[in-house]
Amino acid sequence: MLFPSYAFMVFLPVVFLAYWYVFNKDLRLQNAFLLVASYVFYGWWDWRFLGLLFASSIGDFLIGMAIEGTRSTRQAKAWVGLSLLVNLGVLGTFKYFNFFIEGFSDVMLAVGLQPHLPTLRLLLPVGISFYTFQSLSYTIDIHRGRIKATRDPIAFLAFVSFFPQLVAGPIERASNLLPQFLRPRSFDPVAARDGLRQMLWGFFKKIVIADTCAPWVNEIFGGEVSTTAGVTLFFGAFFFAFQIYGDFSGYSDIAIGCARLFGIGLSQNFAYPYFSRSISEFWRRWHISLSTWFRDYVYMPLGGWRTKWGRLKNILITFTVSGLWHGANWTFIGWGGLHGAYYIPEILRDGKARRDVPQLRDLPSMLFTFFLVVLAWVLFRAPDMTSAVKYIFHMANNLFRSPGAVLVWLRQPEIFWIMVLVVVEWFARREQHALAKLPGSTMLRWAIYAVIVMTILLYLDLQTAHEFIYFQF
Repeated sequence: MLFPSYAFMVFLPVVFLAYWYVFNKDLRLQNAFLLVASYVFYGWWDWRFLGLLFASSIGDFLIGMAIEGTRSTRQAKAWVGLSLLVNLGVLGTFKYFNFFIEGFSDVMLAVGLQPHLPTLRLLLPVGISFYTFQSLSYTIDIHRGRIKATRDPIAFLAFVSFFPQLVAGPIERASNLLPQFLRPRSFDPVAARDGLRQMLWGFFKKIVIADTCAPWVNEIFGGEVSTTAGVTLFFGAFFFAFQIYGDFSGYSDIAIGCARLFGIGLSQNFAYPYFSRSISEFWRRWHISLSTWFRDYVYMPLGGWRTKWGRLKNILITFTVSGLWHGANWTFIGWGGLHGAYYIPEILRDGKARRDVPQLRDLPSMLFTFFLVVLAWVLFRAPDMTSAVKYIFHMANNLFRSPGAVLVWLRQPEIFWIMVLVVVEWFARREQHALAKLPGSTMLRWAIYAVIVMTILLYLDLQTAHEFIYFQF
């Protein structure tokens, strides 16, 4: 079920009213209702994958109790190994089986062999990478002694499948989200109003920014690169940078705001990443739940991070794996590896992480970081590595040959809305979301909300499905 759809416009108020006014007397009943609603939400795409979601969830629930119940370190490690094997095995089968088979076949062909290896025709379940990682971190954290295993299967299943963040995050840790399903919840009108504001801004980013940039991105990346002006290629990458930001951070805003309607707090997933002054700061602000997941479960366990060369090696490994998480394509691996390479100068000079709020005096470093990010987005968007290299080469080679074309692109309405987005988020960069604290009187704030709503309605097309980019991951 898509957030911007007729189905969700009916689903959300019905679930909200039943949750607070019908099932609010009993916590287990309320959790059970939320679990059923989440399965309906997920099954709206393809009900056949509900069995996979349930099996993955109940498997880690049982493994979690087994880890906590054993006194043997060896047995505990074996149970964690089983959780890793099952979760990564399922993810690998659906997402990477054909990729690795085809890669192995290419190697065999290169050495003169003629392999005839089978491939699978499998439909990738929506959100499998998200709920697999969320469930997997639960068993690992039990083994590490960070959390206790729950004995409440309904609460655990609801934790894994909670519909606002099920298919595209944030990837929640059990230590944050699971306890919220284990204690009574009461309706908080202040939190609910703030949640609606965050949802409103999320819909603006998705519909007015991402969905309006998408046609330009599709046209430019789908055209003949060798005959396209360098300026046009640059704006193709530029529009994609804001398409993917508006799309993914917009989803996160809607998910976090929606969860607050149900008395549940989700983690911040984006913190104005395009205001970053370095690549390391960018990754502290972009897809925060995934970045911290890889930090805690890949980077830190690799060891060697206390030395400069250990950090360098582990950063490159972590980013390469992170790129592979995004999809079975060498472009994603190249994108992750490039971001890892961006880190090298910071590691070599022992750069200190900046935690202060960006200021206008930081504009040069912000623009340079943004340029590096946009360049990497070409790999992310291109269909294959050959196309990505060709795109970057022709963009760099022809960028300054048609300076007049810049003015043509700057007059596009999408540029205006991108400027609105940047200005609003710049002034809100200290807040959890852009509409958290609007200045002025109550009347002025309501006028701003009304303008945003009318703008969304102007661009909204419920007849056309606008799936979120990260659904494919």
